Amino acid sequence: MDHTRSRTPGRASGRTTDRRLAGRAGPGRGATAAGIVPPQRRDTRRPGGGPGGATAASLRRRELERQPRYWFANRLLLTLSGQKPVHWMLGHTLGAAYDQLVRLAPLAPLRPTARAGGPAPAAPVVGRCDEYRPDPRVIEAFARIVSGDRVQALAFRLEQCRDERWRCSAVELGGIT
Repeated sequence: MDHTRSRTPGRASGRTTDRRLAGRAGPGRGATAAGIVPPQRRDTRRPGGGPGGATAASLRRRELERQPRYWFANRLLLTLSGQKPVHWMLGHTLGAAYDQLVRLAPLAPLRPTARAGGPAPAAPVVGRCDEYRPDPRVIEAFARIVSGDRVQALAFRLEQCRDERWRCSAVELGGIT
């Protein structure tokens, strides 16, 4: 029986029970009394610490995505690229903005376009997103939507409602309103 394989199909146990390999580890090299060499573990609590860890860039990105302008820019991108249905934005938009989305979404203006004979189109992403606050409860945001070598402008207005939630009240897309 091969002890190096896990009893669960498709999952490696991460342990070696081959005594020759365990014997090479020797004292002070990670060998245990049972002759099993434990896998090396990385500290995932620190940035860049392994699969569960985060790099400084991903931490910064997560912090940005918590801001209302980035959160809405990503949701609008998913709707206007055809990845999510319009009704996905129902609770996050006010009347006029929802009507604008209903008109724009079937056109999928942010859907990546394939070029004849070229590589597969790059999925659109929110590049940079900035804001102007004419009032503490109003954000006028503008974002760059990047898809391969194509860049489009997305502008939207957010209003903080009585329930303290931000809602989109207007959407404009690169000359399409």
